[in-house]
Order: sequence, then structure tokens, then C-alpha cells
Amino acid sequence: MADAAGQDLTMAGVPGGILPRVIQSWWAPRRVVRGLADMPDRALIAVLMAAMLIFLIAQAPAHARAAALDPSIPLEARIGGAVMAVMFLMPVIAYGVAALVSALSRLTRWRLDARHSRLALFWALLAVAPAMLLAGLVGGLIGPGPALMLAQAVAGIGFLVIWGAGIVALARAA
Repeated sequence: MADAAGQDLTMAGVPGGILPRVIQSWWAPRRVVRGLADMPDRALIAVLMAAMLIFLIAQAPAHARAAALDPSIPLEARIGGAVMAVMFLMPVIAYGVAALVSALSRLTRWRLDARHSRLALFWALLAVAPAMLLAGLVGGLIGPGPALMLAQAVAGIGFLVIWGAGIVALARAA
């Protein structure tokens, strides 16, 4: 009985839960995304919104630093603009990018249906969230400079690699 319950907690060799999957996405993204292929759309929107909330939190230290250095734009206004951009505009843009990638995949011999395109993109956004938190802390505590550029580069390259691996894992030959 315990073995059956333990098997329900693992998906394609990945321990159950979001955090272990996010961590493992950094070294085995194809396996993680392939294991999430049956995720329903209602869970995909939760993944996207969780990623956007973490991105919003990651921006707070840099906004606080910028408001302290330039008080002409108060912190509340900066955070309000970030909420509008990250929580309302970015999800719409993410859905549009996923639809575009799915449509462009029809021009190749590898097909990616719309749901799998959304999964690959949304999961890459959530998987890169810890790196975004690091970049936000560096931006808030250290400010502009080589450390911030390195943290942002790690987040950006990590996103592209995880997203690309997710697309490769979910695409099927025509």
C-alpha cells in the first residue's frame, strides 16, 4: 500500500511537489516537462500566475532602491506599475507567445499543440523564478553592475534553455 501511494507522488522519476520539480528543471528540464505533459489547463494558469507573483516579488527590492535614490516617483507608484505589468499584461503576452510558437511549429516537421506550448513556456517561467529572485535581490542590495548583469544572464539563459528543452520534449513529429 505504501508503494502505491509513493508512486502517485512521483511523475516520470521526479519527486512530487512543485519545488523539487523546479529545482530539477535546472539539470533535467526535458524529463520534468515530459512528466508534466498531462497537466490540465486550470493548473497551467496557476503555474503562470505563481511565476508572475514571484517575478513581482523579485522586483520589489530594486523598486525600493530606485525609490530611495530618486524620490520623485514614490515606491507605491513603482509597485503599482509593476503589478499592472506583471500580473495583468504579462499573462496575456505569455498566452500570445505560446500561441505564436504553436502556430510557427506548424511550419516545421515538429508539431507542438497549443496546450503543450503553454506548458513549456509557463513551466520555464516558473522554473526560472528562483534565479529571478536572486537577480531582484542583487538589484536591490548591490544595484547596477557586473553582479546584476551576471544574475540576469543566468536567469535569461536558464529560461531559454528550460523553455527550449520543454518544447523539444513535447513536440512530436508530423
